[in-house]
Amino acid sequence: MMKLKNYIYGQWSEGSGEEIPLYNAVNGELVAISDTGGIDYQQALDYGRTVGYKNLSSMTFYDRGEMLKKVALYLLERKKKYYELSYKTGATHADSWVDIEGGFGTFFTYSGLAKRMLPNTPFWLDGDTQKISANGTFIGTHILTPSEGVSVQINAYNFPVWGMMEKLSTSLLAGVPSIVKPATPGSYLTNAVFTDMIESRILPEGAIQLVCGEPGNMLDYVQDGDSVLFTGSARTGKKLKSLPSVSTNAVRFNMEADSLNCSILGLDAKPGTPEFDLFIKEVRNEITTKAGQKCTAIRRIMVPENLVDEVQNALGKALDQTKIGNPLNRETRMGSLVGKQQYEEVLKNVNLLKAETELIYDGQHELLDASYESGSFMSPKIFYNDKPFEKNISHDVEAFGPVSTLMPYRDAEEAAALAKRGKGSLVGSIVSNDEKFVAETSWKMASQHGRIFVLNRDSAKESTGHGSPLPTLMHGGPGRAGGGEEMGGLNGLHFFLQKTAVQGSPDMLSAITKVYQQGATQNFSDRHPFRKFFEEVEIGDSLETAGRTVTEADIVNFSNVSWDHFYAHTDSTSLNGTIFDKTVAHGYFILSAAAGLFVSGKKGPVIANYGLENASFFKPVYAGDTITVYLTAKEKINKGVKGRNIPSGVVKWLVEVVNQRDEIVCVATILTLVAKQSPFLELNAKEIQKRLNGLADCTERKFGEMTPQMMVEHLEEVMRNGFSKLDPSDFPEIPAEKMELLQDWIYTDQKIRPGAKYPMLAEGEMPTLRFKNLAQAKENLMQTLKEYLIYYRENPDAEHFHPRFGTLNKEMMELFHRKHFTHHFEQFGL
Repeated sequence: MMKLKNYIYGQWSEGSGEEIPLYNAVNGELVAISDTGGIDYQQALDYGRTVGYKNLSSMTFYDRGEMLKKVALYLLERKKKYYELSYKTGATHADSWVDIEGGFGTFFTYSGLAKRMLPNTPFWLDGDTQKISANGTFIGTHILTPSEGVSVQINAYNFPVWGMMEKLSTSLLAGVPSIVKPATPGSYLTNAVFTDMIESRILPEGAIQLVCGEPGNMLDYVQDGDSVLFTGSARTGKKLKSLPSVSTNAVRFNMEADSLNCSILGLDAKPGTPEFDLFIKEVRNEITTKAGQKCTAIRRIMVPENLVDEVQNALGKALDQTKIGNPLNRETRMGSLVGKQQYEEVLKNVNLLKAETELIYDGQHELLDASYESGSFMSPKIFYNDKPFEKNISHDVEAFGPVSTLMPYRDAEEAAALAKRGKGSLVGSIVSNDEKFVAETSWKMASQHGRIFVLNRDSAKESTGHGSPLPTLMHGGPGRAGGGEEMGGLNGLHFFLQKTAVQGSPDMLSAITKVYQQGATQNFSDRHPFRKFFEEVEIGDSLETAGRTVTEADIVNFSNVSWDHFYAHTDSTSLNGTIFDKTVAHGYFILSAAAGLFVSGKKGPVIANYGLENASFFKPVYAGDTITVYLTAKEKINKGVKGRNIPSGVVKWLVEVVNQRDEIVCVATILTLVAKQSPFLELNAKEIQKRLNGLADCTERKFGEMTPQMMVEHLEEVMRNGFSKLDPSDFPEIPAEKMELLQDWIYTDQKIRPGAKYPMLAEGEMPTLRFKNLAQAKENLMQTLKEYLIYYRENPDAEHFHPRFGTLNKEMMELFHRKHFTHHFEQFGL
């Protein structure tokens, strides 16, 4: 048994008030004690607004995304102990996977979104620039910045990990510090995950705080700029939302509350069809997963009136086969409710349902390695509402456990109407292979649902299920469900961000937004922008190209090459009544010709064309017209490296094509992948020789045991092995999965660590000197480098074995040697 500590104002502290015991839901044993007595909530909120806000909001969106990934990886390595605690909440292994690894998955998802789609700035440019003056000297746009406050996050007991992680994923990425208040039952699991987040030292000081137990008067101290996210009962949520501190201070409030979700079996889905079987499986899963303690669980089962008996029988058999008991038993498929208090609450609502509807299934399951007396187990229960348009109890009362109600409908109109009687739901599902039925039902019920899940034979294999909210889609719902929205991809960040309109000249808005605005000052220089590495490119860097006169032959040749024989390009007799005076150049030819004018032919930092955005054509270009291109660096987007990619970033370039009359004929944004400056030496003979000239026998090493001559001879030997024939059978075999990771590492900016062992030497063995002196060793190294470079110029497709990294091609071998030279030159301060 342990007493849970709270993490407040950057330190762990035990409460000094009323202790609340937390029990094992499976066997009733005491697990932990929570206590929040003595916490100064006003100080906690101030600490978040000051220390936490300063540290988080100063980070860029990109860096906060990288932070989420590091946290998720750190937690994933420690997941075993979380599972052990999760079983004590009554969750099975499958339930725990959704909660624990599903929670970490939201961090991974938002990290990926940030690194792909968000800027490397502390603010986020939102939407297009608006031209609000005749000559374009006064423009406007919007920026999003972190709301200057703290987010109080009150979570439900059913998902102790996911509930915390899905809220933190968006608040932390937005740059807003949070105070996490998990539901008291199961908070020992939240506490364990939170503890590791703090111990990782990845999050900045003040980013997160934790209250395990009663929240006291915490919400009395919220103020302008703060936000509250609540998941729980509608009754409690409405009470919190109406607090004077919340309602009078414009505190942002997001609520996810009760939800009588439905699932509709289509008229076509008769017994024997794949959809009928899928429906039974889905309903059974939603009744038994987390013992029905899910805000997205199916509470109302809607079936065609002529299929009620078939569904009742099939569902009863499926539930009979579901084994209930101790989650540690491998045969268990359904665990317990989270505690005795929750059991009593569900039982109370079961009795309310009995007053108006018939209990048609009440599972009589024998428990596996558990007992009803000591644990909080409840068998599945199915009610039948024979008149769902008259008997309203099924649409009003939610028993938050393994309880659902079967009800009939006659047609698509009735199915949609019944679905909406839930007065607002998180999710409704339709299981059908009839496109017309699904289309008619879904749009009619959409106004009362946050998500509509359609299941049929085509999507079943990859479907994530009725009850699974996904980070990239909105989670929330109207009416009874609380009217809130969480996650939904990047839209989930908007709740925590302040949207601000900014107005001014193009130069001023370029300075504010860090994105070039059309009409702002351009920076021309003799150095071609494509000759610059990602770090060297400055917003506003520009190039004016030479002109190119378009000819009739250009238009004809492009038609033939592209097979674009649209009449406006090829048939001058068909132009009457069109906007063209004569055959016109293809728009894509203009873009291609523009690229031919602005690209740099020599190999440089630009790796590839990465995309094209917002291409518009304003004036026709005819044979005889001369086009000139203005290329301007518009925006830079940092890019994470994954797999075998050169470290790089994306640069967006504004392309403006003008004709001989200075009329703009085309505007587009092109994206290029631009390499970042490498921290490793180029295999350049002059540069290597220059550095070797600074090495003497008396040069002191900074790490390792090699002498200067030994180091030079080692470089020469390893480089020669890079184009000789080493026999793989002479070395220990490296597992394929490890080999892949090692080869991926070659592409990163991570350096060889001091102390790394040379695989050609036995443990403790030192290399034997082969040359007369250091000067001769240097000479041989330079000769080998020359031979290496010539060899790969003549054999660009050659592959050679490396004892540590396996078979490497030319590119991989070069990247390795650059790291290797850098490592040993740094060893001697060269």
